[in-house]
Amino acid sequence: MTVNFDGIIDRRGTSCLKYDFAVERGYPQGILPFWVADMDFRAPQPVIDELTRRVQHGIFGYTDPKESYKEIIVNWMTKHHGWTPSTKALTITPGVVFALAVAIRCFTKPGEAVLLQQPVYYPFTEMIRQNNRELVNSPLVLKDGHYEIDFDDFEEKIVKHDVKLFLLCSPHNPAGRVWTRDELLRMASICLKHNVLIVADEIHHEFVRPGFKHTVLASLSPEIAGQTITCTSPSKTFNLAGLQVSNIFIENDELRRKFRAEISAAGYSQPNSLGLFAAQAAYEHGAEWLKELLAYIESNYQKAKAFFAEQMPKVKLIEPEGTYLLWLDFSAYGLTDEELDDIIINDANLWLDSGHIFGKAGRGFQRLNIACPWSTLENGLQHLAKAFADK
Repeated sequence: MTVNFDGIIDRRGTSCLKYDFAVERGYPQGILPFWVADMDFRAPQPVIDELTRRVQHGIFGYTDPKESYKEIIVNWMTKHHGWTPSTKALTITPGVVFALAVAIRCFTKPGEAVLLQQPVYYPFTEMIRQNNRELVNSPLVLKDGHYEIDFDDFEEKIVKHDVKLFLLCSPHNPAGRVWTRDELLRMASICLKHNVLIVADEIHHEFVRPGFKHTVLASLSPEIAGQTITCTSPSKTFNLAGLQVSNIFIENDELRRKFRAEISAAGYSQPNSLGLFAAQAAYEHGAEWLKELLAYIESNYQKAKAFFAEQMPKVKLIEPEGTYLLWLDFSAYGLTDEELDDIIINDANLWLDSGHIFGKAGRGFQRLNIACPWSTLENGLQHLAKAFADK
């Protein structure tokens, strides 16, 4: 298989969130988007073929996953992550953020504390606050261009605030960390010690750069698995976010029963039928496509890294270990967040994710999505360099 990831596909006019809703979200018409974490690449051909076959059938009634679906997902996890969850552990949700909200509502009460590690994927913050829970932040520590965990602070915050639930981002978005086995063990041990439930968002687990390895938290021990809700999805891996299927694994029977009851109380039952078929085809036939995709994204990263070094040396690129998102430190320019946003939006004509939405630790940063054809990315980088040429 040789996939043409260089091909430009016009996404405008498809009700695409990334391209078609700039004005509705307060941005100029025609701005170049590098913000939301979806890719400008076609899904694997076997997925498209399967969807075409199902569409031609013409009936889209209520659909549930057969046992074969569960076995294919488990087989993927076994082969690619060395982790074999039980098929009974699997629950399907319309998205990982939905699963985070369900877990927060199910396993904490209003006013109780939920822990996260900023700068972090901003829906974590939104789900905690919108569900009237106390947000407790144990911030990551940026040291020599590398984010680390302050384990003393992590445990102190849990004890001080009587934290009930911890939202783990693994690999971490936007910091780009792929947590080591030892780091995961230390966090999990602290959570077990203080009876803190862990909800592990592992949606970026396929996007790990050469030399690094993702470890599924629940794979570390039966005890950890018994206190962990593992959130995965083909949406990032195969660019299927709009089909709204995520695979949530809960080995603990009682936690799984409560989680499913909360989903039922929210009025959700059968998943999107086309999403199910697409997910199954992707996990069954998409491995070679993914291998080529990861090589292409690595190439984009290396080119972007060289660009910043040569054209914008004042921008400090945090070396990512995973994800297809670059975390860029513009603080050397001495700009406020408002000034930085203004230059990027109005001078560079670029739509990035402003760092401050990831928490206070993100001030002075911007997040940039590199999962697009190189020509698209290069054009965006040139816009950026031109806008900052005299700054």
